[in-house]
Amino acid sequence: MKSVLKKCIHLIAIIAVSPLIVLYFVLNIVSSDNCFAAFSQFLSLFPGKSGNFLRGAFYRITLTGFSQDSYIGFATLLSQKNTVIKQGVYIGPQCNIGACVIEKDCLLGSGVHILSGKQQHNFDDLDKPIREQGGHFQPITLGEDTWAGNGAIIMANVGKKCVVAAGAVVTKDIPDFAIVAGNPATIIKMRK
Repeated sequence: MKSVLKKCIHLIAIIAVSPLIVLYFVLNIVSSDNCFAAFSQFLSLFPGKSGNFLRGAFYRITLTGFSQDSYIGFATLLSQKNTVIKQGVYIGPQCNIGACVIEKDCLLGSGVHILSGKQQHNFDDLDKPIREQGGHFQPITLGEDTWAGNGAIIMANVGKKCVVAAGAVVTKDIPDFAIVAGNPATIIKMRK
């Protein structure tokens, strides 16, 4: 009974956001990434479970991959549509999610930032402002069953079954089963 009710709520959420989805696809022709970020910002403002269902309905249609049983908290922004969020993922409130693949059963605490790699901005040319030097996005992968504590900043791949301590800054790839902390994040223990 509970699963049937949940499916009905998901269907109602898709119907509720369908005008936004149509508007998104029309505006997406003009400006793709900026358009996606704007809709993400708007949908992030809906509180509670109803907000989660609305965000989930929108992301299920617009992201590269999104599992409807995932949770995306209030005020969480997704900036890149080439993001994949797999089943059982919990993303807490006030997170900022760039281009990434978040494998199943990951937990992200409040205020976690997943950047689109370490090379978003070039800064080698001293005669040109940094904002004009470009850069490129590199999708980051969080391995399955990984937990990132509140305020962690992740700009490199994290293996499966890892723990990223609150406030840690991940600048280099982290192997499976590692517990990391600090700035820059270093391995303090292995879970296996």
